[in-house]
Amino acid sequence: MDHKIVSRKEWIEARRSLLAKEKEWTRLRDRLSAERRALPWVKIDKEYLFEGPKGTETLSDLFGGRSQLAIKHFMLGPGWRDPCVGCSFEVDHIDGVIVHLEHHDVSYVAVSRAPYSEIAAIQKRMGWRFKWLSSFGSDFNFDFNVSFTPEQIAAGRAIYNYREGASPMEEMSGRSIFYKNESGEIFHTYSSFARGGEVMLGTYALLDMMPNGRNEKNNLTDWVKLHDRYEAAAEEAGDCH
Repeated sequence: MDHKIVSRKEWIEARRSLLAKEKEWTRLRDRLSAERRALPWVKIDKEYLFEGPKGTETLSDLFGGRSQLAIKHFMLGPGWRDPCVGCSFEVDHIDGVIVHLEHHDVSYVAVSRAPYSEIAAIQKRMGWRFKWLSSFGSDFNFDFNVSFTPEQIAAGRAIYNYREGASPMEEMSGRSIFYKNESGEIFHTYSSFARGGEVMLGTYALLDMMPNGRNEKNNLTDWVKLHDRYEAAAEEAGDCH
């Protein structure tokens, strides 16, 4: 890297200038978060069923006695051998924060369209502890625009990230937020997709501070691997030299 080398005094001046911009961005983020929370809500009247280690659960059950629910739309379709690398990278950041979420009135659940037996096998392999359920046989993934039929994709009528067009895959990622009031009514309050999930990636936050940044040409799949595959990938790379 070719960087200008300066005195400590000059560096402090440059850093203070950048700090002013960082504070401006922080205030903008706070305003945007407030606007996000002020969005209108949609009442959920449809019944959705999920399968997991406790058998069948309803959407209401997923709240676990809390009023707020975050659902991770995890890309894992029926018959998939491996989970989505990006979704796996995202949930690698989750297990350690769930205890804090649960003590702040928030439940977190991952949902995939693969049958639960397939989910359970991958969850055991990856060592994740968060709650992960199957929506197989339910309209849930389709209603929240993260699963698409081959016909939708072929016709270019799949809606993902609030735009209509051909989806690149039958399964896509995202996260949706729900609220349940004291009467038991459930409301959909927010969803985000694509790069809207970067806020979940603490690794990116740290890399963005590093001299080399993210060091990727296209996206995280340039370098991120399933966490149980790094050593094998390194061995393969070593064999090529």
